[in-house]
Amino acid sequence: MNQQVQQLVALQDLDRMIRDAEDEAKAKEEQDLGFEMPGLENLKNAREDLAGKIDPRVRGYYRRLAGRYDQAVVPVINNFCTGCFANIPFSFTSAVNENKVLHCESCGRILYWP
Repeated sequence: MNQQVQQLVALQDLDRMIRDAEDEAKAKEEQDLGFEMPGLENLKNAREDLAGKIDPRVRGYYRRLAGRYDQAVVPVINNFCTGCFANIPFSFTSAVNENKVLHCESCGRILYWP
């Protein structure tokens, strides 16, 4: 998997953790289940460090997608985008696209192959 895409997946995970920690109802629900949520500032700092490593154009595209969709970076399973379930052409898996950040032609989400 492309390093930029790996970083985007991690960034998306951090964004979700931060969003859950900042949502009081969600945080209380998770604390009631026994999950403590200390270190919100550490999560935010880790997010900023990681975001700084991602190409600014890719980061901007991710930010726009994250505003539109709950999941901006999605896996491709059985040649289907798991965001919109559109068929992904086999040409996307060619060696020419190996180090590129690829987008679904239907929904625009960033794709990765697990």
